Amino acid sequence: MTVITCAPNFPQGEVYEGYENKLHQKEEMDGIKVIRVWSYITSNKGFIKRTLDYFSFAVTSFFAGLFKKTDVIVATSPQFFTTWSGWALSKLKRKPWVFELRDLWPESIKSVGAMREGLLYDMLEKIELFLYWSADLVVPVTDAFKENLINRGIPSEKQVVIPNGSNLDLFNSDMDGNGIQEDLGLEDKFLVGYIGTHGMAHNLDFILDCAEEVSDEKYHFMFIGDGAEKEKLVKQAREQNMENVTFVDPVPKEEVPDYLASVDVSLVPLKKSDTFKTVIPSKIFEAAAMDTPILLGVEGQAKEIIEEYEAGLCFEPENKSDFIEKLEAFNKKDSVYEEKAQNAAKLAKAYDREKLARKMLDALKELVD
Repeated sequence: MTVITCAPNFPQGEVYEGYENKLHQKEEMDGIKVIRVWSYITSNKGFIKRTLDYFSFAVTSFFAGLFKKTDVIVATSPQFFTTWSGWALSKLKRKPWVFELRDLWPESIKSVGAMREGLLYDMLEKIELFLYWSADLVVPVTDAFKENLINRGIPSEKQVVIPNGSNLDLFNSDMDGNGIQEDLGLEDKFLVGYIGTHGMAHNLDFILDCAEEVSDEKYHFMFIGDGAEKEKLVKQAREQNMENVTFVDPVPKEEVPDYLASVDVSLVPLKKSDTFKTVIPSKIFEAAAMDTPILLGVEGQAKEIIEEYEAGLCFEPENKSDFIEKLEAFNKKDSVYEEKAQNAAKLAKAYDREKLARKMLDALKELVD
């Protein structure tokens, strides 16, 4: 297996230590050949710069792929331009290609207000549909994505749903986050943790507004990560003199489980949008693998999963009173909290990523055969 990618830099737009933004470099990770190509690197801010970043990778990844022997090509979206490279390589090399659909693009960009309907949007949507039709197989990560495509004319038999899942090797409930609580001076607090990108879609300014109105001093909010909205969120908390909020800089992936182990509830919010009713945030599965109850602010399929397994509580996105009510319903001294933690573990096992990876491999083998 060969993976073509760029130098790690997300979301700050700074190349990680030990890497360079070179035209072509090779390494091996866990037996997988990794080729890193040059791209226009920028922070996760600004539509035009990010588009240049994405498009530059589509170009350089295409040329890198030209010289690699392959049986099947898999291109994932987002970002959208990667699939352009996959399509072009499949035509030149006469090999099947797979469109792994992780976000409805450009619809999701419109949902966060970064793009309006118009000529450009219509053109990108036509390209999107063309790529679905061109792909030999489409792998949506949710049933709702599949239904969306069926309603737009993409045959059901051309699709295989393989959702995100829990990495039970990296995330497990045996970890102890007490050291992190002590370092931050939050040992006696009920920690509500958000770990991930601070982007336009995640509606964290709404969470800060809610945090300001939470009267019980035991609740403390911890935001870990970076993104386009981080600076604005830190400024908002500072101006409102919020003492129940802590911001933590991004941490290496291998340290994320330790931070998840330190929180009492994992927060998973998104903006209120029909588009986001089709998504299942991967944060759900990471928290579940840690036996951490989930406070979900996403409607649709994600909510159905949490309610099916009773692995947390769901609030209506952008409904402040509902958020505060659901938050205050969590009480570690209550047996209900422990039940939800145990149910989270059941959810994680049901979505074991190793099993899902085998399903993906079987789909690829069948396509090649």
